Amino acid sequence: MSAQTYTGEVTVGGPADVRELPGLTIRKLAVSEMANNAYLLTDTGTGPGTGQSVLVDAAAEPAALLALIAGADLRAVVTTHGHWDHHRALPEVVAATGAETIAHPADAGDLPVPVTRTVEHGDTVAVGDQTLEVVHLRGHTPGSIALVWRGPEGAGTHVFTGDSLFPGGVGSTQQDAARFTSLIDDVEARLFDVLPDDTWVYPGHGNDTTLGAERPHLGEWRARGW
Repeated sequence: MSAQTYTGEVTVGGPADVRELPGLTIRKLAVSEMANNAYLLTDTGTGPGTGQSVLVDAAAEPAALLALIAGADLRAVVTTHGHWDHHRALPEVVAATGAETIAHPADAGDLPVPVTRTVEHGDTVAVGDQTLEVVHLRGHTPGSIALVWRGPEGAGTHVFTGDSLFPGGVGSTQQDAARFTSLIDDVEARLFDVLPDDTWVYPGHGNDTTLGAERPHLGEWRARGW
């Protein structure tokens, strides 16, 4: 399946949607009654890391996730934040694959397995020879992170935002004004101010979007307070 046929529209119980980009393949699968998105990223370049993979959010349904990663050389599972619905399958996936577990230290204690590597804002996570940049987005949870992949020419920029950014707004901050301000400030400064409009956004639930589609609404989000 090519980049042109990828839509990012997946349903629980349905197949993964696959996006093949220069150097990286992205597989998106919806799982659980919360319709969580899990993303399997695989290096498809020609270097020594070819075939190595990282899973973003072992959310639920371990059998479905293990089927998704069957045959992949899974090196790590990155958990975008500590909410229960994003890591329920982590124990089974780690037990089956031996993958490293990665999260921000502020949320690491909420995970059901020990975190073998903590990451801070500005750190990187390798997917074979590809690089994901860690962006700390404070507000939905204290340790929420996004992962940015800047592909080679023609591949574009791609960001996996967990529950910090969706089509139509930032993630829930439970009507806490300070948390909302923190989150929208971080999302604006660390994503919208530094990444191009054609940056593709892969959220923790639901359909994808782009920064360009959401940028005109930042003022509206601030005004409504959620």
